Amino acid sequence: SLQGSWRLCSGNGSLCLRAEVPGCVHTALLRRGLIQDPYFRFNDVMYRWISLDNWTYSRTLKTPFDVRKWQKVNLVFEGVDTVAQILLNNVTLGRTDNMFNRYSFDITSVIKEVNFIEVRFLSAISYAAEQSRHHKAYSIPPACPPPEQKGECHVNFIRKEQCSFSWDWGPSFPTQGIWKDVRIEAYNHYHLIYFSLTPFFVKSVQQWCLQIESIFDVVSSKPIAGRVTVSIPKLQTQQTFNVKLQPGEGSIVLLVNINKTSAVEAWWPNGHGKQTGYNMKTTFIMEAGYQIEKFSKAYFRTVELVQEPIPGSPGLSFYFRINGRPIFLKGSNWIPADSFQDRVTNDTLRLLLKSAADANMNALRVWGGGVYEQDEFYDICDEIGIMIWQDFMFACALYPTDQNYLASVRAEVLHQVRRLKSHPSIILWSGNNENEAAISSNWFSIPSAKREVYIRDYLMLYVKNIREIVLSEDRSRPFVTSSPTNGLESVKEGWISQNPYDTHYGDTHFYDYDSDCWNWTVYPKTRFASEYGFQSWPSFSTVEKVSSAEDWSYISNFSLHRQHHDSGNVQMLQEVEYHFKLPQSTDPVKKFKDTIYLTQVMQAQCTKTETEFYRVSQSEIVKGEGHTMGALYWQLNDIWQAPSWASLEYGGKWKLLHYFAQNFFAPLLPVAYEDQGVLYIYGVSDLHVDQKLTLRVVLHAWSSLEPVCTLAKEGVTVTAQSAVPIYKESISDILERCRSCTRKSCVITFCLVGEDGFQSPTNHFFLSSLKDAVGLEKTQLSASISQQDDIYIFVLQTTAIAPFVSLDVGNIKGRFSDNGFLMTEKKKVVVFYPWEPTSVEELEKSLTLTSLLDIV
Repeated sequence: SLQGSWRLCSGNGSLCLRAEVPGCVHTALLRRGLIQDPYFRFNDVMYRWISLDNWTYSRTLKTPFDVRKWQKVNLVFEGVDTVAQILLNNVTLGRTDNMFNRYSFDITSVIKEVNFIEVRFLSAISYAAEQSRHHKAYSIPPACPPPEQKGECHVNFIRKEQCSFSWDWGPSFPTQGIWKDVRIEAYNHYHLIYFSLTPFFVKSVQQWCLQIESIFDVVSSKPIAGRVTVSIPKLQTQQTFNVKLQPGEGSIVLLVNINKTSAVEAWWPNGHGKQTGYNMKTTFIMEAGYQIEKFSKAYFRTVELVQEPIPGSPGLSFYFRINGRPIFLKGSNWIPADSFQDRVTNDTLRLLLKSAADANMNALRVWGGGVYEQDEFYDICDEIGIMIWQDFMFACALYPTDQNYLASVRAEVLHQVRRLKSHPSIILWSGNNENEAAISSNWFSIPSAKREVYIRDYLMLYVKNIREIVLSEDRSRPFVTSSPTNGLESVKEGWISQNPYDTHYGDTHFYDYDSDCWNWTVYPKTRFASEYGFQSWPSFSTVEKVSSAEDWSYISNFSLHRQHHDSGNVQMLQEVEYHFKLPQSTDPVKKFKDTIYLTQVMQAQCTKTETEFYRVSQSEIVKGEGHTMGALYWQLNDIWQAPSWASLEYGGKWKLLHYFAQNFFAPLLPVAYEDQGVLYIYGVSDLHVDQKLTLRVVLHAWSSLEPVCTLAKEGVTVTAQSAVPIYKESISDILERCRSCTRKSCVITFCLVGEDGFQSPTNHFFLSSLKDAVGLEKTQLSASISQQDDIYIFVLQTTAIAPFVSLDVGNIKGRFSDNGFLMTEKKKVVVFYPWEPTSVEELEKSLTLTSLLDIV
């Protein structure tokens, strides 16, 4: 391994320092104290010089083995970011131009006892500009990001993390560095490069089988024969195969039939069963006498993307069947967890992914403008049951298709599919993010006469190249060309449909920041919602780390600088104003904190309304629309401390939205909506068996902690894996029954209760905007905290009904069992799960309690 300490020098050699590999220039400078935190205040712009320079990594290396004894020696880079010339002992081995590719250089004839390795980087910014200039025949839009993103141009001309040149939620930090493992490999006969296993269920014989694929570099000039033994002890399965490897790149594909008498436990998504994996050992014994042992985990699951006619509706369905069972996908969209990938540790990934599972998510879409995630990311998803919709890394742009570019993309796709296809968590490959829509909706104002050129490029890149490689490498899971797409309908229309947002096909992305988000009629009754959402600000404790006191106002230069989405800060307040009063405090810091709180309340309530609408739409067709089978909101995590659509702040802290997600993604949930004066309540269930339950509906007056009246409906059946209407009454009748209630003076809460204390989350339905609510009074909220083993118990007390009660313990890392809730009883117990050691004293000191009426 060549990980560890290297020497790093700027282009003219005026600055040299020690740098860690894996790593990048920015983190090396930060570690040596030569720059401040790149995320602090305006440093993303101040530190542009780093990305504009050409840096060189170098080191000397004593070869730890006798060079003459080995037939082949390679220098292997798992990831180079991005454009570099690689030299060994002043001999150029080759060049790199793709962050997502693996590079292996033959150094057999160059390596000595003492060696000098150099990786000479070229600024990604200048390289992308140069590539764009070379492309003389026609321009490839977009040239540059919108000005509010403060980003760099022509990112579509470089195979690098697309959002590293900026995005509408992230900064521009076009990194340079060796971002993954680098090592020297030496071997004499043959060497295993890729090893993958994919499961199939053979229906005709009702038997599981595993396809094992091994790809070797074979050094010898003649074929090598040998034996491969595969054993899975737990499944009483062992098979031995005679094999022959051809010189060059040899591959062996084996089919292992799993013993029929063994009961195979399938891998299931979170909430639907266990994530069983079986230990498997594969032993290669070849005639040269060398033996390779490979230990891996075998998972068994099938996935189908079902697109078929639906009775009573035009179009086609679009849903996933896992192990033969239709599954409603509940989750979010994943973006890179940091601008500097070497800071994304195993712990970072586990914390974020565990938070997704803890909020009842079963799926994430790895979005196409980031990176193919590290192996650990997919390992954790395999382990906790998070299904992955995997985009290829192309987003919101058109791309060149000259020969060099296509060759680089082909190598990237081949490498990534081979690296990742063994993961049961990955259930779909998708060619790009929003590029079908970009062409069909003409985002880049291309004159119709020129359209054909870009359509041809699109087909060349995603259909002729990416799709063909995926289909030849991996038949075990579906592929779609884009998201959003109309699926089979897009294929029929020549891969670019007239309207990729058609609710009767495929998946949709939907954003609307102008309409009132409490009004469910604005949402598309789509087959699958793969992107939708609303912005909010992260907590004050998160913003505080990267700002100064003068920044703590919603209209400060800092607040404008941090907002990368056009009019984002204004849109948030506009959405807040539909239902809440805006903060008027004369204390600027209090006003800022109040505004942050309201944006989080608004984001949580808006996303809740939209997500509940999608879940309720899964079993019905209304005017030809419905059968919605997925809700993945935008977005799960943050790349830095800034306003964004995320539900987890940079560092992992849960926003109110994430606490709401825990409830709106609950396996069993009652959902209410109003249509023409009538209140409908649906029972939504992801459970595998029907439930006989009692629906409890309670009306509360805002002015009292005593309920006004309670309606119980017993013997309600909520069908397994569906959404069924369980209650219907006109609101005027309900108010009539609960005499002292009007729309403005009361609120409805409701939950489903089963035997043995089995209960859904309690949901709420507001009969009016909270700014119009009558009888709400300022409450005295208090909390007493105690420790129990390694968790903390908060006992909350209130003197009046308190909407959107938020507990915040500042910088203490951890999460609450519930937050942002409507408190309708005197007392409520909330548990705090710390992510690091803390104490009752620390928690008491850090705690702030906020509810709606604390906002002035």
